[in-house]
Amino acid sequence: MRDYDAATAFLGEWGRFQRLVFFLLSASIIPNGFNGMSVVFLAGTPEHRCVVPRGANLSDEWRNASIPLELRGGQEEPSRCRRYRLAALANFSALGLRPGSDVELEALEQEPCLDGWEYSRDVYHSTIITEWNLVCEDDWKAPLTTSLFFVGVLIGSFISGQLSDRDWRMLLLALTVPGLFCIPLWWIIPESPRWLISQGRHKEAEAIIQKAAKINGIPAPAVVFDTAEMQDSKPQQQQKAILLDLFRTRNIATITIMSLLLWFFTSVGYFGLSLSTPDWHGNAYVNCFLSAVIEVPAYVIAWLLLRSLPRRYSLSGTFFLGGSVVLFIQLVPAELYVLSVGLVMLGKFGITAAFSMLYVYNVELYPTQVRNMAVGATSTASRLGSIIAPYFVYLGAYDRFLPYILMGSLTVLIGILTLFLPESYGNPLPESFEQMMKVKCFRNVEQTTSIRSSKASPKILITPL
Repeated sequence: MRDYDAATAFLGEWGRFQRLVFFLLSASIIPNGFNGMSVVFLAGTPEHRCVVPRGANLSDEWRNASIPLELRGGQEEPSRCRRYRLAALANFSALGLRPGSDVELEALEQEPCLDGWEYSRDVYHSTIITEWNLVCEDDWKAPLTTSLFFVGVLIGSFISGQLSDRDWRMLLLALTVPGLFCIPLWWIIPESPRWLISQGRHKEAEAIIQKAAKINGIPAPAVVFDTAEMQDSKPQQQQKAILLDLFRTRNIATITIMSLLLWFFTSVGYFGLSLSTPDWHGNAYVNCFLSAVIEVPAYVIAWLLLRSLPRRYSLSGTFFLGGSVVLFIQLVPAELYVLSVGLVMLGKFGITAAFSMLYVYNVELYPTQVRNMAVGATSTASRLGSIIAPYFVYLGAYDRFLPYILMGSLTVLIGILTLFLPESYGNPLPESFEQMMKVKCFRNVEQTTSIRSSKASPKILITPL
């Protein structure tokens, strides 16, 4: 059987059909943004302090002094979780004593917020934190709640993966109200012909290619995929792949394990920086907007890198950029908050660019038979990383630099790990396990496929798969 790329080369690389599918798929992802980062504000923690009941027998002077001061961020601010014991304050108030002059406040006994908390409404009117009082002794429940949000995303991805090849689209599009507008795409976007062939559904693949040629205005051969050749290769193509196939040899298992680690730690860094936007200096909404805007040039740079440079060095370079600048944040003086925010944005830029390139790189490493399964497995690892990410942000309650130190270190580490993977730039997509390249240090031991021109290397992004 001829190579799939050779059989469909007559379609061209960027015809009307490819552009239509590309932009429709891009539009279908837009609703995900509304849900993905909504938890940043739904789980936002506003400034808070202990409630002092109106019925407490305190003078205005003692009421104002009822919350002890604590050192936070280099400055003294009212405590969020403690207050002076109200019974003692009521006695001092009844005796006419004054706080600070007659009574030394630092020597007074303190107590937790027995009557609840009052929350600032300057930024958030209401969040799950304010509704469920997930602060102080229960503040660990805030990252748990955020993690459960991403657990829901993981479960939804798993359920969709168990449905038939088209049913998952309907479920995914119907999960959100904005997604309802994308339901017509279910009838417009075709299935991947490459995948259909691997499943032995040759007639369906032939029909899609013929339709693509008609849309592109290109005459197609009477028969794109020879039936006799298909029948000869049918037993091998129809063999069902299982998850263990991703570990069937030492080489494949090494690639799979390294890929899972890459996706896991990249997701930790990406979502960790995204979820930490309310902790940056300034308005939380402006910070979140800037965090989203920086992804636009990141995707553009990723696209240019994929077209021009080897995958390993592109990924490693962006990982090193993202991780190193995040590590430098701890060296910035507290008063230079603009520089700190700039470094976080630059770190987000690097990690986002690497994250987007991982999708392409992962597809290029695996043969058609297990390509979807490999992407699903690594995406699951990514979801697990997003579940862990809120706890990295939570560590900022103990040391504001600790989350950045951990995320920066892990990002630099996976930047080094990337250099040990095989290079896929300029090579056609592997069709079998035998065509997968070997992993050894910084070079490929064996390449069983021919080299394509650099202009053809991004083809996997836009041609029917």
